[in-house]
Amino acid sequence: MSDVPEMSDLLDTEDPGFQQVLACVFGIQRHESRTYITLLEHPGSTVAELADILDRDRSNVNRSLTTLMDKGLASRERRLLDSGGYIYQYTGTELPEAKEMLHGALDEWTERVHRSIEEYGGIEE
Repeated sequence: MSDVPEMSDLLDTEDPGFQQVLACVFGIQRHESRTYITLLEHPGSTVAELADILDRDRSNVNRSLTTLMDKGLASRERRLLDSGGYIYQYTGTELPEAKEMLHGALDEWTERVHRSIEEYGGIEE
């Protein structure tokens, strides 16, 4: 069984939670939606800090962050260390912007569904 919720999961749930909607609409896994919420609560976190907070392996957190950045739900900034070198700090996309993205994606999906219904002429594809 996949950890990525599907639209049917939302349709079958009377009162879906934000993380479930986020995972379903963006096609991300539940642990990735949890990572996003954690980034909102701890902006500017490093992979090591997130791994500790989430109690997950750093490589798994890295993969989650890559997915979130690909979906536009996170960004990273390189910070130079006084001792030399650098680290990356990650921040979640601000909640109002993420909500706008969710509404936009759902509106597009709804329009496609309505179009499919209206264009159906009785011939199975």
